[in-house]
Amino acid sequence: MSTAQRAAAPASRPESVSAPLDVERIRADFPILERKIGGKPLVYLDNAATAQKPRAVIDAIQRYYREQNANIHRAVYRLSEEATREYESVRARVARFLNAAEAREIVFVRGTTEAINLVAHSFVRPRLGPGDEVLITAMEHHSNIVPWQIVCEERGARLRVAPMNRSGELLVEEFEKLLTERTKIVSLVHVSNSLGTVNPVKELVSLARARGIPVLVDGAQAAPHYRVDVRDLGCDFYALSGHKLFGPTGIGVLYGRAELLEEMPPYQGGGDMILSVSFERTTYAPIPAKFEAGTPHIAGVIGLGAAIDYLERLDRSQIAAHEADLLSYATERLSEVPGLRIIGTAAHKAAVISFVLEGIHAHDVGTIVDQEGVAIRTGHHCTQPVMEFFGVPATARASFALYNTRDEVDALVRALFKVREVFG
Repeated sequence: MSTAQRAAAPASRPESVSAPLDVERIRADFPILERKIGGKPLVYLDNAATAQKPRAVIDAIQRYYREQNANIHRAVYRLSEEATREYESVRARVARFLNAAEAREIVFVRGTTEAINLVAHSFVRPRLGPGDEVLITAMEHHSNIVPWQIVCEERGARLRVAPMNRSGELLVEEFEKLLTERTKIVSLVHVSNSLGTVNPVKELVSLARARGIPVLVDGAQAAPHYRVDVRDLGCDFYALSGHKLFGPTGIGVLYGRAELLEEMPPYQGGGDMILSVSFERTTYAPIPAKFEAGTPHIAGVIGLGAAIDYLERLDRSQIAAHEADLLSYATERLSEVPGLRIIGTAAHKAAVISFVLEGIHAHDVGTIVDQEGVAIRTGHHCTQPVMEFFGVPATARASFALYNTRDEVDALVRALFKVREVFG
């Protein structure tokens, strides 16, 4: 199998779909899609940055604050007991969502960024010494670069980077060559936020684990679009953010194999992560409480649970087929825009398209299409090394979700022709 073929291996191939996704019914579940921007219907195409929230998530958060608001794990009165049960039930639902072996392998964090930092400082840092290495890939988000730079610099270790080709596909053979006895962890993205590339994570994990190297997977962009089975992938850690999964901001998940979490020291100290405290000594609570110091984002966890419930009620194969259709249609339509070049043309991509318009800065593109009611992302997308690799200062990015339509793709294309008109 060639490098390109292996790099193109999907996270989850869409199954055969008997009926198309009922997008209009789904759109009715998202109140913000009723908005108009400058008198034009909102076309929201920035889902890789954050996804919109269905009414079920909004209602769940409001219900908690209206009917159950209380701190958890710390009282015997009814409100607290109800809030505690709801909070912990979400942990069990997340475990099922990811097919974790048990609920205690699920740690609630603020998001993917905090999850990676937790692993970097609690798991890797104590194991890292001079001459050791951490391996990432050339397409990583800053959140999967900077934490490793910090611990490597502190411990005298080296950060290694597996390269990619001009299509934005990881060079698997080169990745494998970088796996050595000095590699203490591999940390890699499942789906690139700026290129849309879907990495062959199961194969990459297998290559690392065969050498006894643990693997963390940044799943922020994958979890909203693909079924994720952490046991099938074989990874040691998996991180995701709730707000990209149609849930609230400020909440995320770190999955970690129980035996590794048990070995790790606490990341933060404070209430709820202790068994007992004296001025002489503190003993810590068992996992996952050991990593959840202080009052957690209770409403955020409840909202995340509602988001997962919402997704699980839908046919994920229909969603995958719909998003694949949007990617194909948008790629074709964007080719009609003069001077437009797509950045990231991997054989297997999620529904993310980054592009540049010749002679026009991405920020100008974003400003003008916004006047047409179309919301896209512009900038370096927290992947400055990716921009440097492709020789561009920034890109415009359209990223799609289950509620987007072909008509919205057409609206984007019309807006881009408007950009060309303005700039001659």
